[in-house]
Amino acid sequence: MSHIVIQDALYTAKSVRQLDALALQAQDIPSITLMKRAGRAAFNELLAEWGTPEHVTVFCGAGNNAGDGYIVAALAADKGIPVRVVELSAIEKLSADAATAREFCLKAGAQFEAFEAGLDVQEGVIVDALLGIGYSGPMRAQYGEAIAAINIAALPVLALDLPSGLCADTGSAADVAVKADITVTFVAAKQGMFTGRGPALCGEIIYHSLDINEEIFEHLSPDAKLMDLDDLMDNFPDREIDAYKNQFGHVMVIGGDNGFGGAAMMAAESALRTGSGLVSVATRPIHVAALLARQPEIMVSGVISGQELEPLLDRPTVLVVGPGLGRSPWSEQLLQKAVATGVPMVMDADALNILAEGRVIAQPDGRQWVMTPHPAEAGRLLGISVAEVQADRFSAARRLQEKFNATIVLKGVGTLIASADEAEIAVCPYGNPGMASGGMGDVLSGIIGALLAQGLTPSIAAQLGCCLHSAAADMATQEQGVRGFVASDIAPFLRKLLNKEGL
Repeated sequence: MSHIVIQDALYTAKSVRQLDALALQAQDIPSITLMKRAGRAAFNELLAEWGTPEHVTVFCGAGNNAGDGYIVAALAADKGIPVRVVELSAIEKLSADAATAREFCLKAGAQFEAFEAGLDVQEGVIVDALLGIGYSGPMRAQYGEAIAAINIAALPVLALDLPSGLCADTGSAADVAVKADITVTFVAAKQGMFTGRGPALCGEIIYHSLDINEEIFEHLSPDAKLMDLDDLMDNFPDREIDAYKNQFGHVMVIGGDNGFGGAAMMAAESALRTGSGLVSVATRPIHVAALLARQPEIMVSGVISGQELEPLLDRPTVLVVGPGLGRSPWSEQLLQKAVATGVPMVMDADALNILAEGRVIAQPDGRQWVMTPHPAEAGRLLGISVAEVQADRFSAARRLQEKFNATIVLKGVGTLIASADEAEIAVCPYGNPGMASGGMGDVLSGIIGALLAQGLTPSIAAQLGCCLHSAAADMATQEQGVRGFVASDIAPFLRKLLNKEGL
């Protein structure tokens, strides 16, 4: 009985608390009522997934998340399921509603015990009601030990609102965090669930509004949004019967330093497969024959300097700069000439690394750019570590957008897109571990370049390109598995999606 009130809206912990307060005030209901609804919703999901378990162990902290856990335990005990409530807080330190919920649990006949290090759980289902959205670090030792006990048990885990140890706002997590099979989240979906460590820790995400009126959400704008491929495809232009190639743009891929010709080719092929009318490549002369033999529809030019590239730059309507570009003097010359054109550009890979060094492009103006850094490249561009980027991916994406005035695609699990056109950061809900292989970024840059060439804005091209890329990868791995999946396997599934097969 899960449902979504606002499908794409994501919020921070602070915003969720505001929504909670607005709902209580507007609907004139006591807060314990929402707690009962949360507990009932979670318990119903537990039964729906695992039937009537032989045992339920509920780990409870001190706040309202613990209260939700006490309600789950009370409902389980009422149903005759053996229940063990493991408590990490003294009774006098519980929140008022949690204390009330504990009384319900006590009357229902659940068994209580204080947590001790070395606790062993051997059967049934575990319910995580330790921290919820209350975690922001550092983790207290006792809670870390309890989380370790949950994970070591290797039993099914249901997390209430948020896996303990995961940050609701950033998607970063403590060194030890609950790895749930199902997370039932309440009031509103939290943005940290969908990026960084969030997808790995949350498992299946089930959202319950707790019967909060939809009008409540109109009072507070979301902090981020989940992208939806079906909706984004509405931006893809139809082709008239009398269409001709020049209407769909000319993408030039600039890259492929010695030994890296494959990266440029993968970007060019994906641009071609995404519908660009013309695709060309400017690369090292040594790669020309191989690239033409692989894909004769692509025009390939060998260039030995920026000066040789310059006359070729009059033709393309979009540039994709960076796949296999390298960081040699040749690379720098080509990037410099590309930027000087003022043509819309996708900037990827070593183009970003050269930009981060600040020598080739002294005062970058990225209004026409889509930049696609992975966390290491984002760190170089911001002058911070990869760990700092991953500690708050939302902040990193927004800082990059403000620094370069470009549309930013911060790659990784739960890819983020920040642009000046939209107040919310967009989060990609597609993708899988099979994408952790070389060349995936090259394919993405070509897809985005082709969408730009067909008239989409940088923001929409980035969003649609990211979703097409990841959703095609999902289709491929569902059919063939995640192991051994490579970037060039995406193409046939990409074409299906573009032609609205499987949507």
